[in-house]
Amino acid sequence: MTVSSDALIARFLALHPKAIDLSLGRVQRLLEVLGWPHRNLPPIIHVAGTNGKGSTVAFMRAILEAAGLSVHVYTSPHLVRFHERIRLGKPGGGRFVDESRLVDALARCETANAGAPITVFEITMAAAFVLFHENPADVLLLEVGLGGRFDATNVIDHPAAAVVTSIGMDHAEYLGDTLALIAAEKAGIFKRGAPAVIAPQTYKEADQVLVAEAERLGAGPIWVGGQEFSIREEAGRLVYQDEERLLDLPLPRLLGRHQHINAATAIAGLRAAGYDLANSIFETGLAQADWPARMQRLARGRLADLCPPGSELWLDGGHNPDGGRVLAAAMADLEDRNPAPLVMIVGMLGTKDTAAVLKPFAGLARELIAVPIPGQQAARTADDVAAHARSVGLAARPSGSVSAALEEIAQHSWPTPPRILICGSLYLAGEVLGLNGTPPT
Repeated sequence: MTVSSDALIARFLALHPKAIDLSLGRVQRLLEVLGWPHRNLPPIIHVAGTNGKGSTVAFMRAILEAAGLSVHVYTSPHLVRFHERIRLGKPGGGRFVDESRLVDALARCETANAGAPITVFEITMAAAFVLFHENPADVLLLEVGLGGRFDATNVIDHPAAAVVTSIGMDHAEYLGDTLALIAAEKAGIFKRGAPAVIAPQTYKEADQVLVAEAERLGAGPIWVGGQEFSIREEAGRLVYQDEERLLDLPLPRLLGRHQHINAATAIAGLRAAGYDLANSIFETGLAQADWPARMQRLARGRLADLCPPGSELWLDGGHNPDGGRVLAAAMADLEDRNPAPLVMIVGMLGTKDTAAVLKPFAGLARELIAVPIPGQQAARTADDVAAHARSVGLAARPSGSVSAALEEIAQHSWPTPPRILICGSLYLAGEVLGLNGTPPT
């Protein structure tokens, strides 16, 4: 009987007592046994940051694929199935790794590891490197899991470019409790002689640390958002500019003003890595980029069918204060264009600053319905989330599940069809996509 990838990953949980233990030593040991697969890969663009990593990678993938290149992609966490983390590049568009290839790579890594202590992220990252090594492609887009300096992806010696997106407060228990400390950990992906791209930053102290660390580590050239490259919206278009190019582009498919910054960072990252593409390629990429659970409209599916007629159902996995701020701004933009009462359905982990995430929605949301996150022991109870929401001025109450919350909304008499936003956690987002029958593809 063939073992499943889920069973193998569950078995890995016993190899190390901590789910997260940032280090490079264990994964380097395993990669040596496997024959250093990470040293024989296509050009790599390495991406770290607090917010915007996945969207930036999505823009880069769409642009590169529009240019006809085959693109490997590693992202985390997954939303519905582990396979989403590993996209194997193919001409015409990559595909998530299939079960048989994934099982084979995981099993070989398990054998090579020989029972030594290693985290699940580290051993599965090694499996991803094996798969990327054995399946040819033109480019690898590699997203950091957590932090940067000691993240298992940071065994890469010389990326084509290292990109750091927006820095904010998150995972303080692992990365430090100040923006400067967090920025320093993210900047650990910069490498001597490799281009460094720094997204426009919300916080000056983060920007200063990122630039200083890039210089200290000998990275270069250094592209700093707002200096070496910039972005602005003009007459319903997006204008990107750096020292050599001026691009007049359509607004990106991914919604929200924060996505303009992610798009600019993606373009700068590609150009720094040597991909000097035609304007039409950048246009096509921005128009085609897709990234689930980031301001995603769920227009069909089992959950969408529970909503009141004429309503909108949106999903976003943002879970930290800056994620809450940009999400609220995006919903306010929607309200300006097409007014509708906003109802939120929120589930969050106990490790997140729930009040800070929800505060920007005060005065914007008509009502908040708090829900549990199934299968997550670290999740806050619905009552706890509702209490935090009320503490920042939101009308909030608990419900038993997302489905129950949607049914309650549908039973209400609405003079205008509501706009419903499900948010607060990527774990909740994954649950929603699964329940809705619209998992990532």
